[in-house]
Amino acid sequence: MSGQFNFSGQNVFVAGGSSGINLGIADAFARAGARVAILSRSAERVAAAVKSLRGHGREVLGCTGDVREAPVVAAAFEQVHTAFGPIDVVVSGAAGNFVAPAVGMSANGFKTVVDIDLLGTFNVLRASHGWLRKPGASLINISAPQAFVPMPMQAHVCAAKAGVDMLTRVLAMEWGPEGVRVNSIVPGPIDGTEGMQRLTPTEAARSAVMAAVPLRRFGTIDAVANVVLMLCSPVCDYVTGVVLPVDGGASLAGPGLFNSGMTGA
Repeated sequence: MSGQFNFSGQNVFVAGGSSGINLGIADAFARAGARVAILSRSAERVAAAVKSLRGHGREVLGCTGDVREAPVVAAAFEQVHTAFGPIDVVVSGAAGNFVAPAVGMSANGFKTVVDIDLLGTFNVLRASHGWLRKPGASLINISAPQAFVPMPMQAHVCAAKAGVDMLTRVLAMEWGPEGVRVNSIVPGPIDGTEGMQRLTPTEAARSAVMAAVPLRRFGTIDAVANVVLMLCSPVCDYVTGVVLPVDGGASLAGPGLFNSGMTGA
């Protein structure tokens, strides 16, 4: 669907953009004509992603850093602005997860996920503000069903992503008068992602989850990227503060959907 949208001349920043869904989003923007910058912790992954993205013939900039470190994130945005100019789109997608019951989780383990998911999202959005094209910029947070569907073994992610979605709504209100839109995308069971591998570690778990999805299939990274492009395009220029599931209806099933996968059944 990237061919249906034209982002030529626009500048896109994707935090966590070296792998998975976030790399798929960066790739979709590159295919749609945008200049793309990515930020990720692994220098090796960043280099590989930059090489891949440049295959579309676009300008691509790779930044290495941890979203938990506000000065590092701020420096990355300044670098991108210097290279490209005002930033039109920001996607905040860095995330962490592991499967553990609350009583089996250390305070540091809980804090690590909250720091990556919630504090990291705040750092990315806050650092972007001074470099955005105003009016007109579009910010997208990559959330998760755990934000509003309680799931066992996911207390840390549920808490962090609920915060991300509320942050989305608050900033949509605060930055709306400047012409900046802020929305959240909530990917459901998306095939080929590290998250699905962790949450459905067995073939039986995969089958159980798929059977519970109303559309009876997993989604694709392209499906998520298509929705991000749509939300950032002029056709959605009056949409802000939205938390949009892209999950084949999976969240309608409630917490029972992932129970078998996360208990290893």
